[in-house]
Amino acid sequence: MKNSSQNRAGDASVVAIPEQVSVAMAEIAGNMSEGLLALAVGAGLQVMQTLMEADVTAAAGPKGRHNPDRAAVRHGHERGSVTLGGRRVPVSRPRVRATDGSGELPVASYELFSSTEILGKMAMEKMLAGLSTRRYPLGLEPVGQQVDETASATSKSTVSRRFVAMTQTALGELLAKDLSELDVVALLIDGVHFAETCCVVAMGIGIDGTKHPLALVEGSTENATLVTELLVGLRERGLDVARPMLVGIDGSKALRRAVLDVCERPVIQRCQIHKVRNVKDHLPQRLRSIVGRKMTDAYHAESALEAQAALLALATELERTHPGAAASLREGLDETLTVLRLGVPPTLARTLRSTNTIESMISVCREHAGNVKRWRDGQMALRWCAAGMIEAGKQFRRVNGHLHLAALRAALEREFAESVGPVVHNDQVSAA
Repeated sequence: MKNSSQNRAGDASVVAIPEQVSVAMAEIAGNMSEGLLALAVGAGLQVMQTLMEADVTAAAGPKGRHNPDRAAVRHGHERGSVTLGGRRVPVSRPRVRATDGSGELPVASYELFSSTEILGKMAMEKMLAGLSTRRYPLGLEPVGQQVDETASATSKSTVSRRFVAMTQTALGELLAKDLSELDVVALLIDGVHFAETCCVVAMGIGIDGTKHPLALVEGSTENATLVTELLVGLRERGLDVARPMLVGIDGSKALRRAVLDVCERPVIQRCQIHKVRNVKDHLPQRLRSIVGRKMTDAYHAESALEAQAALLALATELERTHPGAAASLREGLDETLTVLRLGVPPTLARTLRSTNTIESMISVCREHAGNVKRWRDGQMALRWCAAGMIEAGKQFRRVNGHLHLAALRAALEREFAESVGPVVHNDQVSAA
């Protein structure tokens, strides 16, 4: 019986609720009908108020007690606001002043809760998820009617300003990131259109298989000047363009010319999917699937020689009846077979034979910007595209077959040595 009594006494001491907490529970009981989240918000606001008062006590000492060693004195309260679930909520902010007359001192807990950084992050997340500025308040968590009635910073204009600021910051960070530590084996370049603006974007694949959104530039088309500006910017930020690098492009002549002008030892891989699509565009509907299948089979041949023979035979077959398709097939044919010629294993070749990897990132950019109805200027397109690239980067996984990237680097070294070795030798002889 004695043990039982002791246990009951112990239980009572564990569940005993301090008076201060009991009062808080009584004050927030009205929120219970609005759900658990509203109840938790009410409790959280009161806990925050208690923390602020505790900070004041730590600086100025207990209220009503003289303390000659205190560093601060209480200075009343004033209106303030804190960030709560994507909105600003008014609170009563305590103030303290230094005893030496140097001025007001910050209350650490208030400084923490009043930070507006999370507002910008939340606005960016909501907008990129497809929520418009007008409907922004509907995407916020329910926090109770009393809090909602006094909340602010959820208007269309306020949310828009926050989003612009956050995307401008994202753009600046992307374009200023140091690339000197990146060991890029493959560089992919492509363009994405937002209304009348074209953004040319670049993605790098590191030696460990990690994908990196690198940069973007804005213009009207994928012209050589624009792409040169992009590549020069990468070089100035520390990207090593002197090492042999596989450069994946969609077949644009402007892209190719800019790559050859800026990169010292590029090995170009033209997108096989784009090549198939371009050839099919020259054919009547009844032949497109047949020719497309033959080209796809050829690109999956065991060797580059076998693939080239099959594709040239197909071009000869098309020459008489569809010369445009035959010419399109022959144009740049060697550069569509680069991964085969380098002996890239199938698991890695699936990633490098086309521009699908960078187009996947571009599709994320388009998806996030799907609700934009009016594109004001190129800067707006850059901001949205940069934000989409960064969001896509958060979802990136290492490329399939990344263990073969070291072998690809060695193959690129051999490819370049074989292609330019005699030229260097002749220059040396003539100079002698």
